[in-house]
Amino acid sequence: MSLPQDVREALETLQSVAATPFAQSDTIPPLLYRSEDVHKLELERIFAKEWLCPGLAADIPNAGDYITFAMGDQPVFVMRGKDGVIRAFSNVCLHRMMQLVEGSGTCRNKIVCPYHAWTYDTEGHVICAGHMGGRDPLFDKKKYSLPQLRVEIWEGWIYITLNPDAPPVASLLADLLPVVERYAMPGYIPVVHHDHVWKTNWKLLNENFMEGYHLPVAHKATVGAWFPVEDTEFPADVHDAFTYQTFTKDENAKYGRAHESNTRLQDKWRFTSILPTVFPTHMYVLAPDHLWYLSLRPKGVGEVHVRFSVALAPEVHAALGHTRDQWVKELVDFFDRVNAEDKFVVEGIFTGSKAPLASRGPLSWLEREIHDFACYLAKRLTVDL
Repeated sequence: MSLPQDVREALETLQSVAATPFAQSDTIPPLLYRSEDVHKLELERIFAKEWLCPGLAADIPNAGDYITFAMGDQPVFVMRGKDGVIRAFSNVCLHRMMQLVEGSGTCRNKIVCPYHAWTYDTEGHVICAGHMGGRDPLFDKKKYSLPQLRVEIWEGWIYITLNPDAPPVASLLADLLPVVERYAMPGYIPVVHHDHVWKTNWKLLNENFMEGYHLPVAHKATVGAWFPVEDTEFPADVHDAFTYQTFTKDENAKYGRAHESNTRLQDKWRFTSILPTVFPTHMYVLAPDHLWYLSLRPKGVGEVHVRFSVALAPEVHAALGHTRDQWVKELVDFFDRVNAEDKFVVEGIFTGSKAPLASRGPLSWLEREIHDFACYLAKRLTVDL
């Protein structure tokens, strides 16, 4: 691939970062966050080939429920069919390329194109295409079905890919399963689902999520107040498809500790949270009482679409009863403040990455996952340098 010399040199430095042991490693070059050439390379080698997460299976519990997503320039919707199966389709009408649905919702067992009313069932088959027989008496709507993407459900998460050759999610995340399965994630109940656009590079938001170094500083008014930095732990091994850390919440924490009726978790796990990042862009905090997640899709070098959602452990959801709406409102208000703190940071870093004097810096022991991420990026982006 033909690349400008400065981009090629930055990618070679990325290779060097990945090859350097974490204890001696620095951050990746600032150019990698601001280069259009790198962005195009990422779309081709990462977002067109990897598994991405549009949300939880519990987000679409009923037949006809759907959520939308995008994989580069390919809009997608994920829908639960009448048979209960979750499928992912191209969100582009087969007639004149109109986008079929937006946001999330339910289609009541059929999707009607807002342009010419071509109609599809929940399995993607055309069931109505008015006024087509006038030109072609032999027109057969049964020959038309929306293109489908691969879909896999893992521990309650929906993963989709454009790549027919991508390894199964279960094999990629096999070593993560024993870490998270004790929490019984598939039983968590979604209560919040928001979409935002932040003016930063997607990799900066990834890296921000991966490290707790900033919590006592950037989040001192929110989650940082409950975060014992010294309790952070990382796995001994580095994995190709994911990374994670664990941390604990002290007895003063309003969120992040097991409900008294939680019988799944014992000992330290009743106040321990796990923070997996499933590469490239799925990140979540799995706590005994709730989970929240981010799923990213870049809109360009300096903009990223952020999907933010919260789900409650089932015993918490049940125990709240008539107070649930108020409790969820307070939770959402709290996370809105947390997200505003993160938005301020990652947008500021993106501005800094464009500065002529911006440079690489050393990593703290709390930033181990940033090095894991650099290894992931190097393997995808520098293969033919």
